[in-house]
Amino acid sequence: MKLNALLLSLTLMAALSACEKEVEVIVDPTKPKGVFTVSKSGTFTEQNATGSKGAAQLGTDTDGIQFLKFGSDFSTTFATGTVTVYLSTSMTFTPDPGNGNPLLRLVGPVSKAGENFFRLDPMAETKFTHVILWCGSANVPFGYAKLQ
Repeated sequence: MKLNALLLSLTLMAALSACEKEVEVIVDPTKPKGVFTVSKSGTFTEQNATGSKGAAQLGTDTDGIQFLKFGSDFSTTFATGTVTVYLSTSMTFTPDPGNGNPLLRLVGPVSKAGENFFRLDPMAETKFTHVILWCGSANVPFGYAKLQ
């Protein structure tokens, strides 16, 4: 009798645990999956005494998604809260909104030092050779990195 009760308990526990919801794993789409393979990299050159420094890397993850990565050594002045990141065809911020800004591609804001990832979808055109840190509120460049 005790053996039957024990077997019934074990069977009931197994059935209940099988009915538990599976834990959903959410993957952060703003970070590369698997291995990040660097295709181009550069180092930031400071502009306007902003303290901009660190590495920038362009590459793809295991799924072939392109990302722009700022290294753990990245920093700049965040006195205005955020700095906007652009890909550019040169080290100079050259807006041309009347023509769709063909020399620039907006990547997005960065508001913290250290490692940052920016998903590029669609992939960046090969004409973009620089990363520019731009402060729109002050209308000044904070730095650039030439990607080689």
